[in-house]
Amino acid sequence: MTRYNERPDDETPINTGELPPTPTRDRNIKATAWIEAPASLLELGNDLPGQPVADYKRRIGPWLLWRSGPAKGADARYWVAHADNLNRSFTLRLHPDGSADGVGPSGVRHARFRAWKEDLRDSE
Repeated sequence: MTRYNERPDDETPINTGELPPTPTRDRNIKATAWIEAPASLLELGNDLPGQPVADYKRRIGPWLLWRSGPAKGADARYWVAHADNLNRSFTLRLHPDGSADGVGPSGVRHARFRAWKEDLRDSE
């Protein structure tokens, strides 16, 4: 398995229905390749070091999960949108020390990535 930061970028245009349900292990699907990508996703990393373009990670139920920045040890941001309503989106900021800050679909503010993902999983 290739580490996420060593996978080639995939800029092949892709529609929402074609985004895979599980993590891709052979490539990074870039937000700029997603045909229906909302501006909030395309701008996700603009204020992060290096202005990283978001990569698709996976589906969590009906949620499409993307990340801009590294998985740990640096500033990053996660973004999700409901596959049936891309205007229903949430973000979580991940800090270099591993702490996080973001509101999930329940309206609860989370300080841990795992709790935020559980909120997504448990929502309709």
